[in-house]
Amino acid sequence: MGAGEKTHSCGLGVVWESLQCWQDGREAPQKGSEPVELCTHCTAGRSNSKQKRIKTHFPSVSQHPGEEEWTGRKTSMKSTAGWLAWRCPSAAPCASFCPLVPPAVHPLGFCGLWIGFGGTSAPVFPSVPLPAVWHSSQCHHNTFAFCIADSSKLLGSRRPGYGTLQHDTDTSCMDRFGQCFTARVQTEMLGESSLEHHPRARLEDRKSSIAVGVADEEESRDTIRLHQEEHNVLRYYLFEGLRYVWMERRQAYCRVSALDEGWTCAELHLCRAGLGQQDHSSRRKIYGPNLIEVPVKSYAKLLVEEVLNPFYIFQVLSIVLWVCDAYYYYAACIFLISTISLGLSLYETRKQSTTLRNMARMSISIRVRRADGEEAMVSSAELVPGDCISLPLDGVLVPCDAALLTGECMVNESMLTGESVPVLKTPLPDGGGAAGTIYNPKEHQRHTLFCGTHIIQARPYVGQEVLAVVTRTGFCTAKGDLISSILYPKPVTFKFYKDAVKFVLFLAVLAFIGTLYSILIMMKNQVPVGQIIIRALDLITVIVPPALPAAMTVGSIYAQNRLKKRGIFCISPPRINLCGKIRLVCFDKTGTLTEEGLDVWGVISLEDGRFMPIIHELRRLPAGPLLHALATCHSITLLQGQPVGDPVDLKMMESTGWRLEMAEEDEGELPGLQWFGTKVLAMMNPPPEEEQPPGRKHRSPVGILRRFPFSSSLQRMSVLAKLPGDDAAWLYIKGAPEVVASLCSTETVPADFSQVLRHYTADGFRVLALACRPMSTVRSFEDALQLTRDVAESSLTFLGFLVMKNVLKMESAPVITLLRNAGVRPVMVTGDNMLTAVNVARSCCMVGPNERVVFVTASPPGRDQPASLKFIPAELSQGEKQPEDAQQWDGCLHLALNGKSFAVLQEHFADLLPKILVRATVFARMSPEQKTQLVCSLQELDYCVGMCGDGANDCGALKAADVGISLSEAEASVASPFTSCHANIECVPTVIREGRCSLVTSFGVFKYMALYSLVQFVSVLLLYTINTNLSDFQFLFFDLIITTTVAVLMGRTGPARELGVRRPQGALISIPVLGSLLLQTALLITVQVLSYFITVSQSWYVPLNSTVTAPQNLPNYENTVLFCITGFQYLILAVAMSKGYPFREPLYTNVLFLVVLVLLFGLLIWLTLYPLGFPKTLLKLQDIDDLNFKLLLLGIATLNFFAAFVLETALDYGLLGCLRKLRQKKASSKLFKRLEKDLSQQPSWPPLNEPLFATPRMSIAVR
Repeated sequence: MGAGEKTHSCGLGVVWESLQCWQDGREAPQKGSEPVELCTHCTAGRSNSKQKRIKTHFPSVSQHPGEEEWTGRKTSMKSTAGWLAWRCPSAAPCASFCPLVPPAVHPLGFCGLWIGFGGTSAPVFPSVPLPAVWHSSQCHHNTFAFCIADSSKLLGSRRPGYGTLQHDTDTSCMDRFGQCFTARVQTEMLGESSLEHHPRARLEDRKSSIAVGVADEEESRDTIRLHQEEHNVLRYYLFEGLRYVWMERRQAYCRVSALDEGWTCAELHLCRAGLGQQDHSSRRKIYGPNLIEVPVKSYAKLLVEEVLNPFYIFQVLSIVLWVCDAYYYYAACIFLISTISLGLSLYETRKQSTTLRNMARMSISIRVRRADGEEAMVSSAELVPGDCISLPLDGVLVPCDAALLTGECMVNESMLTGESVPVLKTPLPDGGGAAGTIYNPKEHQRHTLFCGTHIIQARPYVGQEVLAVVTRTGFCTAKGDLISSILYPKPVTFKFYKDAVKFVLFLAVLAFIGTLYSILIMMKNQVPVGQIIIRALDLITVIVPPALPAAMTVGSIYAQNRLKKRGIFCISPPRINLCGKIRLVCFDKTGTLTEEGLDVWGVISLEDGRFMPIIHELRRLPAGPLLHALATCHSITLLQGQPVGDPVDLKMMESTGWRLEMAEEDEGELPGLQWFGTKVLAMMNPPPEEEQPPGRKHRSPVGILRRFPFSSSLQRMSVLAKLPGDDAAWLYIKGAPEVVASLCSTETVPADFSQVLRHYTADGFRVLALACRPMSTVRSFEDALQLTRDVAESSLTFLGFLVMKNVLKMESAPVITLLRNAGVRPVMVTGDNMLTAVNVARSCCMVGPNERVVFVTASPPGRDQPASLKFIPAELSQGEKQPEDAQQWDGCLHLALNGKSFAVLQEHFADLLPKILVRATVFARMSPEQKTQLVCSLQELDYCVGMCGDGANDCGALKAADVGISLSEAEASVASPFTSCHANIECVPTVIREGRCSLVTSFGVFKYMALYSLVQFVSVLLLYTINTNLSDFQFLFFDLIITTTVAVLMGRTGPARELGVRRPQGALISIPVLGSLLLQTALLITVQVLSYFITVSQSWYVPLNSTVTAPQNLPNYENTVLFCITGFQYLILAVAMSKGYPFREPLYTNVLFLVVLVLLFGLLIWLTLYPLGFPKTLLKLQDIDDLNFKLLLLGIATLNFFAAFVLETALDYGLLGCLRKLRQKKASSKLFKRLEKDLSQQPSWPPLNEPLFATPRMSIAVR
């Protein structure tokens, strides 16, 4: 490394700009031209003295606007280094373009920068600026960006859920799957108005957030003046439908949606006035059209791409070769089959793309407000962030992501989440402290209308429209993200597929060796050179089976169809094989393990600050705050006169007997003024007198002024309600007991709060806390709309508990027991209370009756003490004795922790987190984001993780898991690869069984296809040795009638009924697989060679004429004998590779396969013993009159059959057993197995009731 050069610390520049180059003799560059920083994520190349950024110069982008997109190939981040080069239009080499590379390196005019991947030290940068740009039309390089990543969101080594990342890992240098790409940067001229000039932008955002020509403060004023004319040039590139724009303020290309990330709720409410036409036009150029365009390629383009596939190139070359070798019939058949296959493939590919495009495409007419006060009907494709749209009351498909400003909407989000229960959306908070809150679609999801969801009903506030402001469009929307996940799915990194490629390469090496042997033999036999070349190349077509990739997918296709018949839909067939390797399954609780609808068990009220006995009949409650809270604190609405909403809310309202009344569109306003002196959103009417218990006559309704909907992150919901005759309103709240109690005044919470809560949650009940507060500042509907949630939900008065019975589904316990017996570890991940979760875990056998639970309690650091961790044994049921230490538990120990402790462990106890995850079974009070982080953390321990949930709050975890199974009524949900129409977890063992079956089938088909190639390869080499070959129709008979039929039908065998402990092999390059292939190959070679020598030793044998070659020397004895023997070998191998137990049903259950085998065996026996005239002539078989010899051939085939079975059985039981014993002595490659082994040798871990304190080393150990 030269003086003044520095290594690039992050290993990879995020944004690279090309430079204009010049030839010798060009005018010197102008001084002060605008620089751009090479890398925005490290200090590489900076001067040690002044820390001044090294800059390089790029051409004036205004000189070449409107460039087309260019996308490069993917580059693995695992590469040590690589070239990023582009072609210079100039004929002469650009010697002065890059001082890092001498001219001799790029003599063809290629210019490039040496870059490193994955933190290598390869890339270096000079300590002086690179040559400046001379604006010349003779030679220039187009601008492009490298490494697609949203560098505005730098998660780096602190990314949640990735505890084992290296400390210097910069995830911003990758796409979401850790891959790099290249894309051409495009430019477009903006008008006078641009995004940074709109009146609602904050001051710092008005400073050319997307402009090109803004210089740093340290630059001269000349630079600023030089580029004044360029400040309205937009630079962007497109990648996977998303638009990335250059943001000068961040010095990076970011998603265009990043321009709106700083919007506050108050700024969004200001948008209700609408955008001006000029502002809208500028935004339209910046954001692009509001379309989710799925590319549908023409048949011509698809044909070109398919024909360029290595499979079809190999087929075309093979057909040409066979024609040259006079194999006309075989070549014609293969050509016909390939053409039909190609046509079907093109049709299916285009059909799928068209179906997805029709699903993604959405163009409706929507009413938009403009700044001049006018409203216009426009196409949804014209919408841009900041547009204010008016929603029709009878519902509509949402064409974009939008924040609701006024009114309420009942929305069906099943397309996104798989949740069939409609969700109530309320207006975005406005006024007070909430006005300054930064808007976030996830945090404000109850106020956000997501693209692709269906508004069932929009209900305006009195005298207002239902308004929403567009926040995201196109692929930046929720629907766009899901369509993108279908178009560009997460790569399936499965060792099986990588090993298959390696083995094909091994077969290619064998083909090369066989080719050399055949050339030597044929040269010895004085075969013409042209014939030698054709025959040598023909060997390659024999040994490398082109149909191997298609044959390996047969098992997945059959498994997918079987799953569909059982109501389980799969949108990602490659995931089926992954199901066979599942080691751990995470289960949501409510709606997955337990019933979705909860039954109200009773209410525990307070009297004089003490809990009263539980009241099971809620209608007997006296009029007061507790009854009013139960009657009003819900998000239920009326849809065509029927109440719809959350099942918990419906059960609660049903138990009180109170009835909801809301104004219909044609009924006018509710009588709010008459009862409450103000307008109301809804009214709760008491039950009819005849339905009320004696002495409990409730006559007055309660008016609901506003709802603060339930939030998973807040774990509560509340309403503002008003009673007749009261001046002020009341706030009623319900939610998680711990959360509600923390919002209450301390003196109102009973001293035995925790004890009573523990009593019911430990018995499996779901407990919600209720509280209230008089709101003297809220007297009207308008006052309620101005109140912020944070202000309202404080200084509350505790009212009591609502106890609900959480009924376990009848299928849950048997399925969990089945999984545990099969060695699949079940884990519960829920948002419910810890004790409730532990009780359900015991009820469903996730925790056995004699197994212990230890709570993991982690506390964040305080002012004077570090973060602490404590392991506390759970209280045992009455009559059970507490062991003195963990050693007496015999390893039957389950850890349980909540979301808060999980967060502290990630942050401060990173070195202990893997150990805890290996032993943890219950995760309670987990937010949706934490569920996703947990799945990722488990995957880092080398678990193959499955996730089963109802899709509501589990979408992130379902996508992150290796196998996500959503329980939904929808036929298919994009929330996960698998969707079960049956709302229970019986689908989990079914999917695992099918995965194991598919994986074993894929192994069997692969081994069969490989051995089929080796059988034919050996037989052809033997025949080449004596200057002959198989005939045209003999090849056809083997390849089409036997091999193709057998390979297709082998996969029809279904999965075993029992789910065993053993798991199928996941690697082809392993001793059992390679041992099977080698031994079977040795056996087939032995049999063929033995048959050949027995034939030539017969008294009636006539040697071949060495001067005549095939096909002229056909038929002959050697060809006929090897045809019969190898024909049997193909069928023998098909039977030997069709293993049943323990992962598949026995072979005889595959009736069609069995029938075909019997027919083919019969056909071969007939051809061996008594071939008739036409088949004999067609196949060119030699007459053999010696019946004893023919019977001898059948005997050899029979011995081959039994020997093949003995070899496979010995490998399956004897060799594998020895390997397992040896593997116990060798450390496992799986991290979780090594941790389990270490923990088994530490009986005193975890240390009970002993606090542990975090150290700096703990916090960074596995980041």
